[in-house]
Amino acid sequence: MSELLLLHGTIVTVDGTRRIIEDGGLAIVDDRIVDIGTAAELAQRHEGKKVLDCKGKMLIPGLIDAHGHAGHALIRSIGADTNALWMRIVTPAYYHYVTRDYWYADGLVSGLERLRAGVTTGASIITSMPRSDDPAFAINHARAYDEIGLREIVCVGPAGLPWPQTVTRWESGQPERRQISFEEMIEGAEAVIDAVNGSGDGRINVFLTPFTIVPSVEPSNASSPDMAVNLTADDRMQARRVRETARKWGVRIHSDAFAGQIRMAFQDKENALLGPDVHLQHCWGISHEEIDILAETGTFVTHAPPGRSTPIMDMMARGVPVAITSDGAAPSRHFDMFQVARIAQQTQHILHNHDRYLLPPGKLFEMITIDAARAIGMDHEIGSLEIGKKADIAVIDMRKPHLTPNWMPVHRLAHQVLGSDVDTVIVDGKVLMEGGRVLTADVQSALDEGEKEARALVERAGLQDHMHEPGWGKLHRTFEKPVITPVPPQYD
Repeated sequence: MSELLLLHGTIVTVDGTRRIIEDGGLAIVDDRIVDIGTAAELAQRHEGKKVLDCKGKMLIPGLIDAHGHAGHALIRSIGADTNALWMRIVTPAYYHYVTRDYWYADGLVSGLERLRAGVTTGASIITSMPRSDDPAFAINHARAYDEIGLREIVCVGPAGLPWPQTVTRWESGQPERRQISFEEMIEGAEAVIDAVNGSGDGRINVFLTPFTIVPSVEPSNASSPDMAVNLTADDRMQARRVRETARKWGVRIHSDAFAGQIRMAFQDKENALLGPDVHLQHCWGISHEEIDILAETGTFVTHAPPGRSTPIMDMMARGVPVAITSDGAAPSRHFDMFQVARIAQQTQHILHNHDRYLLPPGKLFEMITIDAARAIGMDHEIGSLEIGKKADIAVIDMRKPHLTPNWMPVHRLAHQVLGSDVDTVIVDGKVLMEGGRVLTADVQSALDEGEKEARALVERAGLQDHMHEPGWGKLHRTFEKPVITPVPPQYD
C-alpha cells in the first residue's frame, strides 16, 4: 500500500460546492483520494505518511483533453502556411508513409508534452482521418502513454468515404499498398479494443471513432441545407455498424460533426451517433434545430478554439454540455490546456461584441476539468478532487513573478497560469513528475526518438515542400509557385 500526504497548498477542488481550501491538505492511499481538508486537520489524522510540501503551490484536478490527435506531435508546423490544403497534405502522409515505430515515438513526445502541462487524461485519434487498418498504430501509441503513466483514450474507427480506402503499410522497411474495406476498418478497431481497452490498470481506454457522424457530406466543414438533405445507404450502414460494435464491446463513441450532419443523423433515431455515450467535436455552424437535437439526445460537445462559427454559448444556454479541447497538436497547436482555454474565452469575448462577462474564470476552468470528465463518461472517477475519486492531481508552482501575489486562484488559472508552471503531476496516486522532473521516462531519449521518426517521415513522404520560409517582411503570405501536395506512392 502506498500513502502520500500533500500539505500546505491552495486546493481548488472543483467538487460539488466548488471549495477552495487555503493551506490545504490532501491524503492519498494507493490510487485514491482518501481525505481532504486543511493542512492542520490532515497532519493530525495522517501521521506517518510520506509528506509532499506544497507551500506556495496550488493543487488542481489533472486536466482533461477530450480531443486531440495521435501523430500530430511529430508533424507539427508542416503545412501550417497552407491551411486550405492541410488535410490534403497530412492525410496521404498518414495513410501511406508512417511506420509502426512512428506511433510509439509520437506517443512518447505527445505524452510528455501533456504530462508537463498537467494534462493527465488525453484523447488521441489515430491520425487526422482515423486509421484503424493496422492495430499496431494505436497499440504502440497506447504503450507509450502507459509507460509514462498517463491516462489515454485511444480513438479508432472507420475512415471517411470512399470505401474501400487505399493504405500503405511499411513492414521491415518495405511498403505494401492495400485496399481496406469498411468491415476491415471495423475489425481493426475491434482488435485495438480487445488489445488495450482497460489496460494499464484501467488508465488506457478505447473509444470507437468514425471520421464524422455522416460520411456522405463535407467531412471537415459545414454543409449547407441544400447539400445536407437525406441520409444515404452508406450513412445508415456506418451508423448501424458503429452502434453495433460499440454495444458489443461496451465502449463510448467519439466523432466529428459539422453543420447539417446532426440534423441528418437524427433521421435514423435508432442508430444515430448521438446521445449520452457520444461526444462530438467541432459542431461548426450548426443550426438552432441541431442545438435542440443535441439537447434532446443528451449528446456532449467538445470545442477547440477558435472554432469556425461554433455557437458554444447558445449550446450551453440550451443545456448542451460543452468542454474545451486542444485539437492538438498540428499544424500549429499545442497541448497546453490553460492557454487553449484562454483562447476559447477571448474568442467568445470578441465574437459577442467584446462582452468580457462571458465564460468567467470558474466556468472556464470547469470546461477543462469536470465538464471534460463528463464528456468522456469519467466524472465519477476524475475531473475533481474529492474523497473516493482517482488521485489525478496537477501541482502548480505559484512562486513566480507572473503569479505573484498568490491570490484569487481561479482567476490566476484562467488568466496567467501556463502549462510550464506545472511542478508536479500525480496520476492514479503515482508521482509521474516532481519539481519539474519527469520520473517515468527518459525525456532526452524520447525526444531523440521523436526527432528521428519525424525526419524519416518527411523524407519518405517528400514533405520538404511544405516546410516554408517564415515570410520575413511580408504583411500577407504569398507563394512563388503552386503548393504541391504529396502523391501516394505507386507500387506494382
